[in-house]
Amino acid sequence: MKTLVNSGFLVAVCLSAVNFASAAEKRNVLFIVSDDLNCDLGCYGHPQVRSPHIDALAQRGMRFEHAYCQYPVCNPSRASFMTGRRPNETKILALPKGGQFSSDYVYGHHFRDTIPDTVTLPELFRKNGYQAARVGKIYHFGVPGQIGTCGLDDRPSWDYLVNPAGRDKAEENKVFTLTPGRFGGTLSWLAMAGTDEEQTDGLGATAAISLLEQYQASDQPFFLAVGFYRPHTPYVAPRKYFDLYPTEQIPLPELSSDDRQRTPAAAYASAKKRQDALSDDVRRQAIQGYWASISFMDAQVGRVVDALDRLGLAENTVIALTSDHGYHMYEHGLWQKMSLFENSARVPLIIVSPGAAAGETAGTMSELVDLYPTIADLCGLSPPDYIDGVSLRPALEDADAVVKDAAFTQLHRRSQNSYSIRTSRWRYTQWDAGKQGEQLFDMHADPRETTNLAADPQHAHLIAKFRERLAEYAR
Repeated sequence: MKTLVNSGFLVAVCLSAVNFASAAEKRNVLFIVSDDLNCDLGCYGHPQVRSPHIDALAQRGMRFEHAYCQYPVCNPSRASFMTGRRPNETKILALPKGGQFSSDYVYGHHFRDTIPDTVTLPELFRKNGYQAARVGKIYHFGVPGQIGTCGLDDRPSWDYLVNPAGRDKAEENKVFTLTPGRFGGTLSWLAMAGTDEEQTDGLGATAAISLLEQYQASDQPFFLAVGFYRPHTPYVAPRKYFDLYPTEQIPLPELSSDDRQRTPAAAYASAKKRQDALSDDVRRQAIQGYWASISFMDAQVGRVVDALDRLGLAENTVIALTSDHGYHMYEHGLWQKMSLFENSARVPLIIVSPGAAAGETAGTMSELVDLYPTIADLCGLSPPDYIDGVSLRPALEDADAVVKDAAFTQLHRRSQNSYSIRTSRWRYTQWDAGKQGEQLFDMHADPRETTNLAADPQHAHLIAKFRERLAEYAR
């Protein structure tokens, strides 16, 4: 391991032998993952959030309107899309917690403990002559506790690792948090002094640019994964990004009758008492911090993509941008993740592929588990036979193509599995096989999920079909 110091802030770099193989015919990959990013983006129709660089990326590629995570928690989601396998196959169904494991399911340890011989997405590229590098958070890292470390990384996936830690980490003591001493699992934020480049994600963007310059000079095929920590809590960004969103101009989501009554209770189990007690003013401050963090992260995406263009690499590079799951900003009275509502399950997904359609929107249902076979397909590689996803390449060539008709998201709480299925029109959620309730929403007529139709007799036949599909998925 080498240690680099940049303007007084630590960047840890793990390096293995580099084999510069010239392969101009091979497509490169720039894989960008934002942490806890929902679809509050301009290109997804948000009226206030400023995300010009991600919006520009959508204009040069395909934006997937209906993309969903398989599990709305960091570790299970990342283990799933990086291996191309669904959570019931990885058996990673929670966050790490002090090394303690439940007797009936895997409580957040590494996927190599359960599927040791799996070939990860970057590992597939390594096996085919690519240099694979990671900057920042791709597999699970506790935030902010594990910023600057290798976290729950997968060493066989990479040739080169960069673990940035910037001013946001060094000045963590200045962050406002609802729970003293805790930042990652509760609402917390800070309008930071200083420049973009001093922040962890700013250092990450700088490191990514340096790697791109190295790849361009050596003419080596690369798989570069850039994982940004924002907008994950604590919502830390330079003050100029907070200034974009005056709190008096931030509306709060309206709550439905079910939201106020929290019915069924299982659907609202992610709520926290301290967050429930917030005043409207503090709620707006939290939203301001989240939006500011999105705009800051967006600027770092712009820096990396601009470098790709400047170096003449874009014409032979597949770019994929997504998040590990969605996020609540008081929709349904909830915050953060760990629900099966739309805001928690839905993710942004933009794919730019040389020669494919640009500036269009794919309407097909899609899942993060599809990323592995899609990126491999676009680069002419064959993924292992056990991969659970499918290639979205048909949708990249024709925005009207239907690759799949449904997406699945699941949660595990207290030894109980719950599942949600999303089709182009409906979201049906079954809590603990229906024992703790069911929800059915008409997403065309009711996109905010305000009216639960599960008890409506006219939808009984539809619900029966959804029950069958979830039972098949859960096997």
